[in-house]
Amino acid sequence: MQDSRLNAFKRLLDIMDDLRAKCPWDREQTTESIRHLTIEETYELSDAIIANDTEEIKKELGDILLHIIFYAKIGSEKGDYDIESIIDQLCEKLIRRHPHIYGEVIAEDSDTVKQNWEQIKLKEKGDKKKSVLSGVPVSMPSIVKAYRMQEKAAQVGFDWDTGEQVWEKVEEELAEFKNADTKDEQENELGDLIFSLINYARFLHINPDDALERTNKKFKTRFEYIEAKAEQTGKEMKSLGLEQMDAWWREAKQL
Repeated sequence: MQDSRLNAFKRLLDIMDDLRAKCPWDREQTTESIRHLTIEETYELSDAIIANDTEEIKKELGDILLHIIFYAKIGSEKGDYDIESIIDQLCEKLIRRHPHIYGEVIAEDSDTVKQNWEQIKLKEKGDKKKSVLSGVPVSMPSIVKAYRMQEKAAQVGFDWDTGEQVWEKVEEELAEFKNADTKDEQENELGDLIFSLINYARFLHINPDDALERTNKKFKTRFEYIEAKAEQTGKEMKSLGLEQMDAWWREAKQL
């Protein structure tokens, strides 16, 4: 099995060498030019995972692997890095951050593993990045960013003791949002309310981004059902009225 994996990986590296040497499009690409495509592929993988489509997951994982090999090839041409140095660095990091496997540290649950991971990361950063939150990408989507910041803060002890305390905070933020007067106050309080709801979701072990995306998909499916019903009746959506659209919405919920 090991030989077949190595052979498959070598085949991919050889194909990338061919593409970079012989294909006009592949030859022109830079790390900057394929960056947005990598982001797109990541979102497509996310869609496949949420849909639990194993064939699509396999396909999208392949696409992301292609991008990693592509970046490695471009880096090797510049003398900056190559696939070997990337893998070696990753292996060293994994060994270093799992001292309960490769060292003397004891960690009997995943929470301890995560706490150790964050502490080791801070030591690795040295004076360059002292904050636990520094590893959260600035460009990360806001809901995911809030969730990750809360996770990282909790791993160093900055956290509520119980879910009930977190829910009380949600209710407090909801009251403040309701009582906000100006647009700026409403925006600030809404942000606080969403942040506290994300925190409560974390206590329930629910990924809020996954939960919202599932709701987005439900909304899309049900709204498209209303559009299809409107088309069948030959009517414009705006002329239907909320009562009729709501009736079709309830139909869509039963499907």
